[in-house]
Amino acid sequence: MIVIAENLNTRNKTYMNAVKKRDRKTLKELTKKLKEAGADIINLQCSLDGSDDEHTLPWIIEVLSNNVDCGISLDSRNVQAIKKAIPICKRPPMINYMSDNEPDDQEALLSLVSKSGASLVIRASKGTVPTSLEAKLQIIEDLLEIANEADIPNERLFADPSIVHIGRGMGQTNLLNSYECVRVIKDLVQPPLNTIAWISNVSTGLPKAVRKPLEATFLTYMAGAGLDAAMVDVLDRNITRALYLIKSFRDEIVFSKTEIA
Repeated sequence: MIVIAENLNTRNKTYMNAVKKRDRKTLKELTKKLKEAGADIINLQCSLDGSDDEHTLPWIIEVLSNNVDCGISLDSRNVQAIKKAIPICKRPPMINYMSDNEPDDQEALLSLVSKSGASLVIRASKGTVPTSLEAKLQIIEDLLEIANEADIPNERLFADPSIVHIGRGMGQTNLLNSYECVRVIKDLVQPPLNTIAWISNVSTGLPKAVRKPLEATFLTYMAGAGLDAAMVDVLDRNITRALYLIKSFRDEIVFSKTEIA
């Protein structure tokens, strides 16, 4: 399973202060911790709407690239920021994400992904997150067709079923259909699409004490459907233990009981 650290996001005050102040030292410390915790890829978010990302995102990548050997996920709604950021990445990044209605300039984004060799997350969302399995699959199929027409092969596409929090009105139904979506996608097309999920979305709005244990359990549940990549808090012990066991069960690493003590 590909482990993607979600930690560098707009809710992380230490990170956002470092970005605002151009504090290289703090940013280096943060990224080093994520790599040491087991991140294969670090997701970079510096705004919710893409505002000023064309200035901040390239700077963050430059600091990260010179500090740790890790993949990068560009989480921005600003296509111009992505255009500036891609050449700075030492290897083709992941672009997170394209949905049925985002970003506005999808043609430009697809061109960037196609020419750069980047991977792209295609998300089952159409303004709102669909609850039914059929609706999720239809959006992903439509986005897949668009991506393939732009010469982006399936091997570089990651389908996201769009996770919602379990306390939401249709939360439990949505989560069940997200599981089935990941499972079905594996047999949807050949070669198969990769699958990805933002695990922490499942616990939004719940008490802090139960959020991480819930996320770890949900991560294991989604792994059972064949999930290929997970956006997670790599600094939480509940999560890292679940990841270790999933990789052990999949025979991706050699199990050692000391790692889960």
